[in-house]
Amino acid sequence: MKKMMQKAPMGWNSYDYYDTNVNEAQIKANADYMAKHMKAAGWEYIVVDIEWYSYYTGSKRDRYQYIPFERVEMDEWGRLFPCPEKFPSSANGQGFKPLADYVHGLGLKFGIHIMRGIPREAAHRHLPIYGSTENAMDVADPNHICKWNPDMYGVRDCKGGQDYYNSLIKLYASWGVDFIKCDDICNTSMFPDNPYSAAHEIEMIARAIENCKADMVLSLSPGPALIDQAAHPLERAEHLKTYANMWRITDDFWDRFDLLCNMFYRCELWQNHVEPGSYPDCDMLPVGYVGKGFGEERITNFTMEEQRTMLTLWCIFGSPLMIGGELTLLDDASFKLLMNEDVLKLVENDYLGRQHERDESHAIWTNYNGVTGEKHIAFFNLSEERKELECDLREVVQFYGKPLPEKLGIELWGRENADIMQGKMRVTVEPHDAVIYRLIKD
Repeated sequence: MKKMMQKAPMGWNSYDYYDTNVNEAQIKANADYMAKHMKAAGWEYIVVDIEWYSYYTGSKRDRYQYIPFERVEMDEWGRLFPCPEKFPSSANGQGFKPLADYVHGLGLKFGIHIMRGIPREAAHRHLPIYGSTENAMDVADPNHICKWNPDMYGVRDCKGGQDYYNSLIKLYASWGVDFIKCDDICNTSMFPDNPYSAAHEIEMIARAIENCKADMVLSLSPGPALIDQAAHPLERAEHLKTYANMWRITDDFWDRFDLLCNMFYRCELWQNHVEPGSYPDCDMLPVGYVGKGFGEERITNFTMEEQRTMLTLWCIFGSPLMIGGELTLLDDASFKLLMNEDVLKLVENDYLGRQHERDESHAIWTNYNGVTGEKHIAFFNLSEERKELECDLREVVQFYGKPLPEKLGIELWGRENADIMQGKMRVTVEPHDAVIYRLIKD
């Protein structure tokens, strides 16, 4: 049984700022910041992203993001451990437990990124699998690899493969890991004829979490997740909802407005699949400073209007919220944006978002809470000019049968409130900006 939650996960991930180079001191600094300044608003996960087990990451960044055949830290059972040069507290076989204990001591939760599969080095060395009669060579599939990361072979759908994942998840659970982000599994783009070719590994990881009774979130990457199988249009979506808590509906999302506009299409595609414990994932929020590990440290390219558009869409849709920028360098405006609890609460399970209309220049989303009766509406201006947008609330499907008309919309970003006249709202929105209203009854 997968983990059930009261809301989509909210936290911070190291990738957008540090790439493969984050270390223990930096993780602690971001955890300290979140605990002191952001925990009260619901932010709680601290996630160490890719290649925490690798030595010399970033040393050949002009040639490789992921250095092939480089040294990794691994135990005698073929399970990856943190590189002690980057995570000193992991020495002597302690793994991430000391760091997870530190994060938990702050009242937060701890997560790690893993690659699908078994380390190639473990297969080449024929290492045994803990609790199994088979070894890494027996379960590794050398024909099922990742096209962008050289670390792993896929795992065959066999008893030894399940034994491997069982031992891996049991180890990580013993460290206190609360969140697993598994990569190269949601969309195996190496195989365009079968980009969902790792479906059995999704099941194996989910089964391993259940077998050891771990209280873990299972997050799947990269996207875009697949929903459009011709013969069975919902087959992949239902499979993801059965076995995972969140899955990426986009490839890596960065601070480009064209990518932000594209997310309206992706959210429309997945809006019917946001459910308690199942959250289509719009990817990280590139706010504040990003890009240091990529050799291009910069303040986000998104304007404040575009950041407001992004966070409004993520929340009204119901996506997980993972901050990508370095927390300790957050500017005041971005911090204030990320602490708006009136907007953040829309990722709670009782809130349900739906797109009302969309074209190339604008979008309108609504949100209804079936428990409290709260109604929200957001207007997005995707054009280069100020626009006047209008919505007849009586035509909104989510509001059918609900008390209407309202009299006032309270704007949650602190801008001008909007009157409702004869069931209609008419608002003016600046270019690339968004407004979101909580509707007030007569």
